[in-house]
Amino acid sequence: MIDLHVHSTFSDGSMTPEELVELATKSGITAMALTDHDGMMGIDRFMAACQIHGIRGIPGVEISIEHIGGTLHMLGYFIDHHNPRILEALTRLRRGRAERNQFILERLNTLGVPLTWEEVSVLAKEDVVGRPHFAQAMIARGYVKKKDEAFDIYLGKGKPAYVERERFTVVESIDLIRSAGGVPILAHPCTLKMGRRRLREFLAELNSKGLQGIEAYYSEHTHEQHRFCMNMARDLGWVVTGGSDFHGVMNPYIHLGIGFGSLDIPDELVELLHARCPKN
Repeated sequence: MIDLHVHSTFSDGSMTPEELVELATKSGITAMALTDHDGMMGIDRFMAACQIHGIRGIPGVEISIEHIGGTLHMLGYFIDHHNPRILEALTRLRRGRAERNQFILERLNTLGVPLTWEEVSVLAKEDVVGRPHFAQAMIARGYVKKKDEAFDIYLGKGKPAYVERERFTVVESIDLIRSAGGVPILAHPCTLKMGRRRLREFLAELNSKGLQGIEAYYSEHTHEQHRFCMNMARDLGWVVTGGSDFHGVMNPYIHLGIGFGSLDIPDELVELLHARCPKN
């Protein structure tokens, strides 16, 4: 069993890299990729833990992309996580995230949902604060009952406490990943909120920009969405990947390796993905 989409405390997950690897060992996972949002600070610890436990660790990242409409993220795999160019670019993204956090805090207080920075930041174990940590603090205060409610009412895109931040373009993200020796893969394509025809056209555009694959196996994909992704990968000559998008207690219904319980990612995808690395 493998899982190529996992988050740690270095973004918006609730488990440290070491805890993730320990859980993977207990779950029977043989290969796993750490794909934290806009940063790779946890990769060294993750790879060291994987070596100790005999799991094939894959250095990765999930980059936020500028897009009108739904959520667009780019996954990068087998990245040189010490590459100066991508590290500088990701630092810039995180700096923008930190500035946005202060605006979110101000907006929530203005909206009658008072929070302090201390009670939000303490929830982020590695000091990488994101909207899920605001949601956790709101739950702790009793303002909302669950994370989805916090996003639906306050924190989601277009909601009163939502604040935009700097993101890369598709071309920039693909170039950064490739320049660091990695393979760019479009994450959870069905979150783009496009009709089937428009999504097909959009994916063809990304193919011309150097995209190497698509995340076809995903916890929230329906059977029809999975089949669509597989067909697109075949038509465009892409590799497919898959992962649970595991965050720990941030989303307790998604489990490592199996998503909601039925996710089944073929082991051979790891080698097919690795074969797409620029150095190969």
